[in-house]
Amino acid sequence: MKNIPVILMGCGGVGSQLLQHIVSCRTLHANKGVRLRVVGVGDSKSFLVARDALSMEFNDTFLMDICRIKSDGLSLQTCIDSGKCEAFPYPESRRKLIDLAARLAFALVDCSASSETIEVINQTVNLGCCAVLANKKPLTSSMEEFDKLFLQPRRVRHESTVGAGLPVIASLNRILSSGDTIYRIIGSLSGTLGYVMSEVEDGKPFSEVVKAAKGLGYTEPDPRDDLSGMDVARKGLILARLLGHRMDMSRIKIESLYPEKMGPNAMPLEDFLVNGLPLLDNDIKERIKKASSNGNVLRYVCVIENSRCNVGIQELPKESALGRLRGSDNVVEIYSRCYKEQPLVIQGAGAGNDTTAAGVLADILDLQDLFP
Repeated sequence: MKNIPVILMGCGGVGSQLLQHIVSCRTLHANKGVRLRVVGVGDSKSFLVARDALSMEFNDTFLMDICRIKSDGLSLQTCIDSGKCEAFPYPESRRKLIDLAARLAFALVDCSASSETIEVINQTVNLGCCAVLANKKPLTSSMEEFDKLFLQPRRVRHESTVGAGLPVIASLNRILSSGDTIYRIIGSLSGTLGYVMSEVEDGKPFSEVVKAAKGLGYTEPDPRDDLSGMDVARKGLILARLLGHRMDMSRIKIESLYPEKMGPNAMPLEDFLVNGLPLLDNDIKERIKKASSNGNVLRYVCVIENSRCNVGIQELPKESALGRLRGSDNVVEIYSRCYKEQPLVIQGAGAGNDTTAAGVLADILDLQDLFP
């Protein structure tokens, strides 16, 4: 049996779902000769590590207790069991991680939303550990940090940073490894904005669709986090860098779906939902009308082409893969030398804790050959 020690940073929605997947897949993994040995879990306040991580692990009952506690909105500090684990506050926990990495090769899994994990990820990978990321922020930091992270690319997996569990990054890597040249990527990379744009196409007011999406749980608590386009831009930057474009976020042209005067720093959330959103209806309605007269539809997409990355609303043919998009699916079209006339199209659920956690779990298992 191959044992892979796992340390999880971030046990919110995706992280908790990952722990549940690990527990529920014990028999499946055992049949494949693999055991995932969870030896540490951290949230924004504290880090729990097995008392002797070299030989001990958190049992499944303890892992499910962690999931229950986090679903109740409580801190990991509530489940400290002195017989099973040690607890460390930040930043002491980071020193503990580095110390542990010097003695034990583990898979460090980042399911947090923090922009401050890149340093510890780089340090642990340099010490022989592996990293699996669902968190986009380490991959969209400076080019210098990005280059450091990929000095050992075999030890880094990040499929779930773009398209949740969809094989977008794996497909790009396979195409590039074959010597094929990718010259254009266009994709609807936000399930939220995909839903919004396909719903307004049916004549529903933009403001009502956004509120409905919020009610369905498709948006962040403040929908402006989605409507700003920043999340799509981060995904676009990750893809552009994979293609070899040395760029930072400042080079990406991002179209926000609300003006600056309605931003979080200028307008309270409730005011935005009640008074701000309806003011945006007419502009979207006119743009839809114009696109329809041209036989097209509107989609919020990321386009990577000619060393440029643009994010915003575009008119697209109704019969294209993106034009046919409905609901909250993600769609990515990849154009290359081999896929010139008809693009490679990847489509499916591109959001959700379950799907994202499944992608993270697959990434961890993909690294098993690096563990003794």
